[in-house]
This record gives sequence, structure tokens and C-alpha cells, in this order.
Amino acid sequence: MTTLRPFTCNDMFRFNFVNLDPLTETYGLTFYLQYMAHWPEYFQLTEAPGGEIMGYIMGKAEGHGTNWHGHVTALSVAPDYRRLGLAAKLMSGLEEISEKKQAYFVDLFVRVSNTVAINMYKNLGYIIYRTVLEYYSGSPDEDAYDMRKSLSRDVDKLSVVPLTHPVRPEDIE
Repeated sequence: MTTLRPFTCNDMFRFNFVNLDPLTETYGLTFYLQYMAHWPEYFQLTEAPGGEIMGYIMGKAEGHGTNWHGHVTALSVAPDYRRLGLAAKLMSGLEEISEKKQAYFVDLFVRVSNTVAINMYKNLGYIIYRTVLEYYSGSPDEDAYDMRKSLSRDVDKLSVVPLTHPVRPEDIE
């Protein structure tokens, strides 16, 4: 049976193989620790019966007023455990936490070339809100889609009215 549980400090030594996917952003140790300290409820993992980490989600709550929202910083599932619905389960958990915090929406950034993830997010009810030019560094830099899903507090769904023009990373609130 798969277990969904909070990410712990000890998991820092066990989750590297989940990050081997070239489309998964990898951060420094202090970045992960900061998320565990500030938003522990948003940092969850799925674990196989044998104790292997199958995937994880890391996020936070941020913004002010009608821009108060849950944000998915990272979502990754190990290749051996893909297409089992784990990403959807992790996303659902983050959305539930965001609902409890009375957020207006959940957002995330995804590479425009990552069509598998984009289609998965669309199937989960997310829309492409805007394009962020040169969001991901590389050679060359790559654009990102800012994808959003409104939550129950956004009765008029104003948080998911797509922008018609792209923005730059420095223009993001």
C-alpha cells in the first residue's frame, strides 16, 4: 500500500533518484530545508511498501488579497512509479491544504516543452494563465507556462482569466 506522508529531514538522503529526471528542478539543501521549516504541510511524499520514495511535492502559500494562493514549487515522481496517479494524488493534497488556507487558486510553472506534464495538469483542471519568457535557465533559456486552477474562494474564477501577453520573470508578483 502506498503511503502519503510529510517529507522529513531524513528523506533528504533518500530522494535523489526521484530528481534524476532532466525536467525536474533540483535545488540546494538549504532550499529544501527552508520549505520544510516554513511550509511543512505543503511538503509531502509518497512511499512504497518497501520504503522507497515514489514521488514528492513541495509547495507554499503566498500572495496577498485576491492573489493569496497555493504554489507548487516542485512535483516529481520516480520513473518506475509514473502513470499510477501519484502526481494527481499529490496535487490533490496540495489543493486541499490550499483550500483550508482559504487560497483563491493554486499555481505552478512548467517548461513549455514538457507536454506530458502540461497535459496532466490540464486533465487536473489547470489552465495556461500566461507565458513567462526565459523562466528556466539553460542554453538557450526556456519559457514557462504559469498554470492555474481556481479554488472555491474564487467564486467568479477571476484568478484564471488568461493573460493575452507574455511576461518576464521580474514582472511576476
